[in-house]
Amino acid sequence: MTGLLLDTHALLWWWADEALLPPRVRETLSDADTTAFVSAASAWEIATKVRLGRLTPYRDMVPRFAELAMAADLLHLPLTHHHGLRAGTYPNEHRDPFDRILAAQAELGSLTLVTRDEAFKDFPVQVLW
Repeated sequence: MTGLLLDTHALLWWWADEALLPPRVRETLSDADTTAFVSAASAWEIATKVRLGRLTPYRDMVPRFAELAMAADLLHLPLTHHHGLRAGTYPNEHRDPFDRILAAQAELGSLTLVTRDEAFKDFPVQVLW
């Protein structure tokens, strides 16, 4: 079994237009042996960036977040104090709190992070793109 955690941009692209994802990612997500997770941090990030006017094309996804995740067979990954503590203790200077918490969730959950974001090379996580 492969466990995946979708970075927020990968999640939005999957919901908006699956063709935006590389074939390798689409194939892995559709594999019956893959379990895919969506983080509560992604809900927080989307809602925050919509509120700030940085993700307005996705504003309709905010009230439908749980429905969209369920329809995509994504399992909810809650935030815990373990994730928060790990995110806060990474030694690198990466300032994006959403990236830090997603990295911590992927690391502690032994999940592969689905992302094209090069910043994750500074975290001890496996990446799929």
